[in-house]
Amino acid sequence: MEKLTIDFYKRTNVLQIARELMGKILVTKWNGIFTSGRIVEVEAYNGIIDKASHAFGGRRTNRNEMMYAGAGVAYIYLCYGIHHLFNVVTNSTDIPHAILIRAVEPIAGIDVMLKRTGKKKLDNTLTKGPGNVSKALGFHTSQTGHSLLSKELFIADDKYKYKKNEIAYSPRIGVDYAGVDAMLPYRFYIKGNPFVSGKPK
Repeated sequence: MEKLTIDFYKRTNVLQIARELMGKILVTKWNGIFTSGRIVEVEAYNGIIDKASHAFGGRRTNRNEMMYAGAGVAYIYLCYGIHHLFNVVTNSTDIPHAILIRAVEPIAGIDVMLKRTGKKKLDNTLTKGPGNVSKALGFHTSQTGHSLLSKELFIADDKYKYKKNEIAYSPRIGVDYAGVDAMLPYRFYIKGNPFVSGKPK
């Protein structure tokens, strides 16, 4: 298992990076506690030209500033005042591309994930949807800006590859406010995987 390098994240095509994240392993090791899961669903956000992006039109706020920080850092924000959502920042400084991790298939530290989420046993709700991913893997807004090249947080390649026909795409979920951009096929997911979150309208 090899940690992805900065060159993976620095590329300009956020859709290509999002698709290539499928099957990679998301790892956290907060306070020495190891958890991991295989990425099975993501959404790409194409910066200032994407009406669904927090950075549309060049918007910069305290919340989204980390989107402009450059490749290979975490952008974690609070959604509806409840869910801490984890995003991968790509491209280069001042180009606010990001990829939301919507679902992972648990691999290691499942007992820890169950404790963090308050669940009694493993089922597909453990890491189904971006809020559950963040809760299970221990993400919090205080970690926004954390390097994806660190010992505590990284994405790795174990050479596992989904077949091309196993990866589907669709419009993103919950971005109806984005008008025509809401229909862009920027969501990638693994067909039939039980951890993939709800279907788009």
